[in-house]
Amino acid sequence: MGIIGSTIKPFNATAFQAGKDFFEVTDEDVKGKWAVFFFYPADFTFVCPTELEDLGEQYAMLQKMDVEVYAVSTDTHFSHKAWHDTSDKIGKLQFPFLGDQNHVLARNFDVLREGVGLADRATFVVDPDGVIQIMEQTCEGVGRNANELARKIKAAQYVRANPGQVCPAAWEEGSDTLAPSLDLVGKI
Repeated sequence: MGIIGSTIKPFNATAFQAGKDFFEVTDEDVKGKWAVFFFYPADFTFVCPTELEDLGEQYAMLQKMDVEVYAVSTDTHFSHKAWHDTSDKIGKLQFPFLGDQNHVLARNFDVLREGVGLADRATFVVDPDGVIQIMEQTCEGVGRNANELARKIKAAQYVRANPGQVCPAAWEEGSDTLAPSLDLVGKI
């Protein structure tokens, strides 16, 4: 079964966020705004801090777009705090880190490496109704690009706000969109 267009499944996870005590996040907390679930294999690793730092550089802009970011690994919230407190790159990050040591989120989003206990490197964009609109998954050695993620979210938000319009390849905010119709078939 495809995950695009499906509603996120129930979950309850303990989060760590800079400047806050530990707190609970559920599927109900996510509804009503856009959300990014940014899965990565593990704290204290190699590619993960580089892409999390890259995402952190887009966080203020994503917040202005009414998007919350949740970094997720199968580590505990305690491990997330320790990583935040000891890493220069991670120490700058302001978005919440969800502990998924019971693998509920990784299984819900179908990114758990069974037998290994780690999540794949995967990103999910969820709309305010809790519906998954975008998914990206890469092999462990390939980091993601937060600029491209932000572009895709802008496109998804545009399409949601403008029914009947679609965003072509490499669409940037303010660029022309398309209104699919039989008149366009074979002419693009």
